[in-house]
Amino acid sequence: MLFAMTYNEYMKLLECHDRQDWDDYVVEHGGHPLQLSGWGDVKTAHGWTAHRIFLYDTGEQVVGAAQILVRHLPWPLRSLSYVPRGPVVDELNGEETLTELAKYAKYKYHSVALTIEPDSKEYTVPKHWRQSSNTILPARTIILDLTKAESDLLGDMAKKTRQYIRKSGTEKFVIKRVNNRQELDKCLAVYHATSKRAGFGLHDDQYYSDVFDKMGDFSPVFAAYVDDQPIAFLWLAISADTAYELYGGMNEDGQNLRANYALKWYAILKCREWGLKRYDFGGLLDGGIATFKKGWATDETMLAGTFDRPLSVSYIIWNRGLPFAKAVIRRIKALLGRH
Repeated sequence: MLFAMTYNEYMKLLECHDRQDWDDYVVEHGGHPLQLSGWGDVKTAHGWTAHRIFLYDTGEQVVGAAQILVRHLPWPLRSLSYVPRGPVVDELNGEETLTELAKYAKYKYHSVALTIEPDSKEYTVPKHWRQSSNTILPARTIILDLTKAESDLLGDMAKKTRQYIRKSGTEKFVIKRVNNRQELDKCLAVYHATSKRAGFGLHDDQYYSDVFDKMGDFSPVFAAYVDDQPIAFLWLAISADTAYELYGGMNEDGQNLRANYALKWYAILKCREWGLKRYDFGGLLDGGIATFKKGWATDETMLAGTFDRPLSVSYIIWNRGLPFAKAVIRRIKALLGRH
């Protein structure tokens, strides 16, 4: 079923309800895994509503696509429309796509703003858009070029990282893909231990089960095992070109064996073997995890960041942050910052 809305004589918006059609387009046009239907389904099950929008030209050809996540906000803000790591559109049609999506979000969802966080280092937005400091996903990250030779990837690492990869690779643990919910539950037990040790919060287990079920083959989980028990795990979301780290953790045995080094290298090589071109570490925040990530590449990557198109006179409340609006922002960052 398609819902059509036309805003000018040049472009037409259609809401797509066919998950296969949507995913085929995202995959074929180099879209980010957070633009896949499975990710939208996860968010829809946990407080958001996903809407998948195709933009057509006059020749009835799709020239852009955006999975918009809509979240209800307190009055007078009404809702926020958010496009994580999108839209999926070429440079030629980028500004037109954003203009039409903003009109759509205002008319259909009565949103205070349309917020986008593109998957690119540079991004041009139309007039009336603005850079926002209310970020959701971190712009600062590390992205490996998987088209490089294996030796070049190793050469870009810190010496200590290469040493730990070699050393941990000789330890007596086995790395394999997690293929069922029973094994996933064991990994989540490791994640709870990691959370307690490192002092960060988690979603409830049902959320992670939904990611596993709804993302399917687009979200592989790898784990290092000792005596059939996971000691470390790494969870990705993938599309045709991009691997994106979602979650990871290890218990004390994993720490002692530095299993996270061999495990991450295994995942990187597996993505390279599958033909993916980019491996995104999922953001850099201050602390020990960032220090670990920095050892894998010579340079950091700074994505374009967060852009807002104000759609309501209440945007000034959202942007400047009255106390309740700031609380909403923190809540959204907590939910989406942990993916």
